[in-house]
Amino acid sequence: MLFTEAEHQALNQALSNDARVLYCLGLRPTANISTATSAPLQYKSLLALLNGDQPDGQYTRGRQVNSVLRQLEQHGLIALPEAYTLEQSLNGVALILPLIAAKQDAYLHLHHQHQPMQVSWRPDETLFKDMANLLGLIDQDYSEEDIGEFVAYWLGRPATVFSHFQWTQKFAYGMKRKRLASGQTQVRKVGSQNVKVAPGIEADDNARKLVEKYAAKKKS
Repeated sequence: MLFTEAEHQALNQALSNDARVLYCLGLRPTANISTATSAPLQYKSLLALLNGDQPDGQYTRGRQVNSVLRQLEQHGLIALPEAYTLEQSLNGVALILPLIAAKQDAYLHLHHQHQPMQVSWRPDETLFKDMANLLGLIDQDYSEEDIGEFVAYWLGRPATVFSHFQWTQKFAYGMKRKRLASGQTQVRKVGSQNVKVAPGIEADDNARKLVEKYAAKKKS
């Protein structure tokens, strides 16, 4: 099993070892590369993995697994299908693993420099569109106000240091959460009709297209 450059970068950030174990041993080995999704979560096996050889381990409930998943989400290693949150049971739910969707060779330069948030920060437009497609974010427009809110929030956390890739990725996640929080329904245009997007389906289709895009680039 080979990790992408983006995964290496994310896994080397300030993650707990439990989060690394959950991702590297619990989610990644059985992930579907073509759709960038994990196998359906099984809390029982994940609890056993996190507890290791400790018979009276600290992990006994699904919500404790979710607390570790939250770390992975914050570092861009996982994303939740639409209509799911970390406040509910995810047993039997397949997660999105955005960083395995492509080799992302075109974005290597965005991984090299790590820095705290800057007042002048702007998302990388091409990467944002690819991440938005992968996450099923249909409305991909954003305003200077959206950027300003994101920058202002992270300026207040100067100890947080990410690469430009990760900052753009977090911005894409933030825009999706903002759309969902406002009650906006994800739709797509089919002919002359607006059709609601079924949870997970749009993300799977976009992940597959993203993989094909980068596979074609690599061959050429």
